[in-house]
Amino acid sequence: MKSLQSYIDETPPRPLSLMQWRIWILAATGKFFEGMVIFLTGVAIPLIEQDFNLASALKGSVAAATLLGILVGASLFGNLADRLGRKLVFVSEMAIFTVFVSLTAIAWNIPSLIFFLFCVGVALGADYPTAHLIISESIPSSFRGRMVLGAFAFQSIGSLGGVLIGLLVLRINPEVGAWHWMYASLVIPGIIVFLLRTGIPESAHWLISHNRQEDAQRSAKVLLQRPVELADLVERIGQQRKQKYKLLFSPRYLRATILAAVPWFLQDLATYGIGIFTPTILATLFTKTQPNFIFKDMVAAEGSGAIDLFLLIGFLASILLIDKVGRIPLQIVGFIGCGLGLGIASLAAETIPEGHQLKVFLIFGGFIIFNFMTNLGPNAMTYVLAGEIFPVQIRGLGAGFAASFAKVGAVTTAFFFPILREQIGTSNLLHGLVITSLFGALVTFIFRIEPNGKSLENV
Repeated sequence: MKSLQSYIDETPPRPLSLMQWRIWILAATGKFFEGMVIFLTGVAIPLIEQDFNLASALKGSVAAATLLGILVGASLFGNLADRLGRKLVFVSEMAIFTVFVSLTAIAWNIPSLIFFLFCVGVALGADYPTAHLIISESIPSSFRGRMVLGAFAFQSIGSLGGVLIGLLVLRINPEVGAWHWMYASLVIPGIIVFLLRTGIPESAHWLISHNRQEDAQRSAKVLLQRPVELADLVERIGQQRKQKYKLLFSPRYLRATILAAVPWFLQDLATYGIGIFTPTILATLFTKTQPNFIFKDMVAAEGSGAIDLFLLIGFLASILLIDKVGRIPLQIVGFIGCGLGLGIASLAAETIPEGHQLKVFLIFGGFIIFNFMTNLGPNAMTYVLAGEIFPVQIRGLGAGFAASFAKVGAVTTAFFFPILREQIGTSNLLHGLVITSLFGALVTFIFRIEPNGKSLENV
């Protein structure tokens, strides 16, 4: 008789079971949808602006609506995943997503659009803690980081997919109302993923933490698809059934809470501001004199798609390095690289005359460096760390709180980015994001906890 993690860690030499792969794929789809919705909104906003005659403040509200929903959903459903189970939340969130992305596609005015995007965000926020937990509690310790990060990389694939879907719809239907079809393209995939998620087992780690030994054994057999005989095990602090937020700020867990939440907040300030408004920034910088806003949106989306490709390249690099180099070094180096990339772009926008080819080269180069380094480091590592450095009984709560706190940064930058860009200029705004990136590296170094290669039962 062995512990659950000991059975899971027997791989290799055993291959992952089909159920383990199924769980991984279904978790990856949630991140894909998140990237797609957020970056699709970046392409759709200029069309929505024309369709509803949006002011700058309301444009920020549309961009921030999904992120505000993620903030609420991550905290609310992360706690529920600890209380009611990983599977229940994992399935329910996809049902919520599918319903409200359908309603987003038929939104008839700005209030309805903002509300539906908010509800889509609630579902995507629920996926932040649960997708991570359901993977990390099912995967061997030796390559847990790569598997979690591999699923999270689908956020970047979704980001690129969102831009491409936006471009495709615009080419087929170059009209103001094309944004409706952009969101409608996600409905059928959402239904398929919801149905597939209903067939996975509950996390055996979670069942053990709730003293459901027999259920845990049955779940482990379904997960691993081989005989399992678990030793009697009650996870540490297993008798602590009331999940209180104040536990996250107790002396025992405060360091973990700061490490999980603060760098993620600082990372989201830059990542979502740059990510959502890259098409708008490029349109402002390179198509100022073009009167056709549909053409401007297409040109900006094409440039944004080329830049966003480096998000995926950054993820591929981080997947190769995470279990070799560790989470903390990659996060620190990534933050510094983000600051460097944004610094190059801001200086080029500020000092080089309009129309000069060097200006185009440096702005694109700076954004490319930023996208690569954020996914090599902080965008990837903050997500991985938040789901690893808390014990199983408060793992959903801790990861959910960290994601919610991070989305305060995302909502802030999404709402105020267009307003500040008009008031202080693009280059000054980028200067501020350089400072937040460097501060993220400092906080990571001071509060570092390295879970690389450790069993979740021992972290």
